[in-house]
Amino acid sequence: MSWKTEVDELNRQRQMAQEMGGTDSVAFHHGRNKLTVRERIDLLQDPNSFQEIGAIAGTATWSGDRVDQLKPSNTVIGTCHINGRKIAFSGGDFTIRGGASDAAIGNKSQYAEQYALKARLPYVRLLDATGGSVKTFEQIGRTYLPGNSGTNISAELLQYVPVVSAVLGSVAGLPAVQACLCHFNIMVKGTSQVFVAGPKVVEQATGTTISKEDLGDERTQIKNGVIMNLAISEKDAIDQVRRFLSYLPNNVWEAPPRTDAIDTAEDRDESLLSAVPRDRRKIYDPHVILRSVLDKDSFFEIAPKYGRARVTGLARVQGVPVGVMANNPKFNGGSMDIAAGEKTIRLIDLCETFHLPLVYFADEPGFSVGPAQEQLGIVRAGARVVTALARTKTPYICFILRQLYGVAGGLHQRGGDGLYRRYAWPSTHGGSMHIEGGTAIAYKREIQDSEDPDAKRQEIEQRLQSISSPFRNAHAFGVEDIIDPRETRSLLIDFIEDAWRMIQTQTGPVAGSSSYRP
Repeated sequence: MSWKTEVDELNRQRQMAQEMGGTDSVAFHHGRNKLTVRERIDLLQDPNSFQEIGAIAGTATWSGDRVDQLKPSNTVIGTCHINGRKIAFSGGDFTIRGGASDAAIGNKSQYAEQYALKARLPYVRLLDATGGSVKTFEQIGRTYLPGNSGTNISAELLQYVPVVSAVLGSVAGLPAVQACLCHFNIMVKGTSQVFVAGPKVVEQATGTTISKEDLGDERTQIKNGVIMNLAISEKDAIDQVRRFLSYLPNNVWEAPPRTDAIDTAEDRDESLLSAVPRDRRKIYDPHVILRSVLDKDSFFEIAPKYGRARVTGLARVQGVPVGVMANNPKFNGGSMDIAAGEKTIRLIDLCETFHLPLVYFADEPGFSVGPAQEQLGIVRAGARVVTALARTKTPYICFILRQLYGVAGGLHQRGGDGLYRRYAWPSTHGGSMHIEGGTAIAYKREIQDSEDPDAKRQEIEQRLQSISSPFRNAHAFGVEDIIDPRETRSLLIDFIEDAWRMIQTQTGPVAGSSSYRP
């Protein structure tokens, strides 16, 4: 006697769950130019690798000993493979009560996070849920004092496995917080919004009438850095999720996944010889330099619209995943403001947590100055960057492209016992402050007492400029090596090979780390 009858019934109920919120609800969802959670999973997974957990968890309507209807939980969880590597994930099903908590069964999302933690698997959230609902009060027959809703596990996950949040609809409350409890997040232009509370709650609390788009779409959340990257479609968003994870190990106990190198160490891009203009007042695009030095088409930029004075992202060098940052003189002269500093800290933390070497292409004029930055607290923000860099042990290499000034410029160098190397291009110059601004302070009396103060100031500036050659620094071993810019890639590869050997001895949780800064 077999159990075929029960297996047939199981398959019938699984099919009910596959129907999600029903034909009409799915059609309405599609009408808003959005995919269902199961269509999103199909984009995320390698073909036929999805293994669902809790497939028939839901609210059943029984007729005697038979289930007539099954409304599934509005959260789908499970595992799948991405580029052959296993990950765990959860996805909100907006076709069932808009993903609200009153349609949840158990706590499937928390279960998925626990599974990822115990199995040491990367974790992906496909967020499309409105969070809490007052209907829950009626369901349980009381109100309640809010707890941490599993956020302890969410915070712990960040220490051990890569975590990604894809915002694929309107998210509020806890899902909005989960959008930021990650190492990388992304939203979709035109169909995604993130906010603490939706328009109706805002209207009740403040009297302000506002649309969900004006409250929290990409115009707000990409610009302010809450969400790092913007996608043009859900497919693009999930493609970016897959690509981000390709640079990271499954967990902190493993080295990053090295791939076959595309370029060779002998590559010497002639354009690098003139990449930095001789005229110090002229700007350039740092992306051109990155494309010439990193493995071909390997640079994945993170938060390109936030803190634009600094470019950050992931790339590969001889197939080894690395973190990359560069000053961008096209914005704010490349100087570090609070947003650029926040981007820098995020990248340092990511590299430290998952054992990625850090590559910096430096052209730092100093911390951003002026009353606006002072009012925002640039000094404290700068101190946080100093602390983050001082504590990291990740292998770190710096190529000085043009200028280094002040405390921010000093961040190109890292003390301590971590592997470190730096090279200077012939275009390098620096100091405690710029000659043009510092002359008026240091030589104030001499300038004021002269017959022609303006001419005297220019004379002193020219005298100081004449001794600003990087070769003088090299003569005093103030910089180890000045290089032909065309040598940059081969020297970078040499360093990364050393770093790769060291990384094998550094795997595991970061010593002394208590929290990741989302």
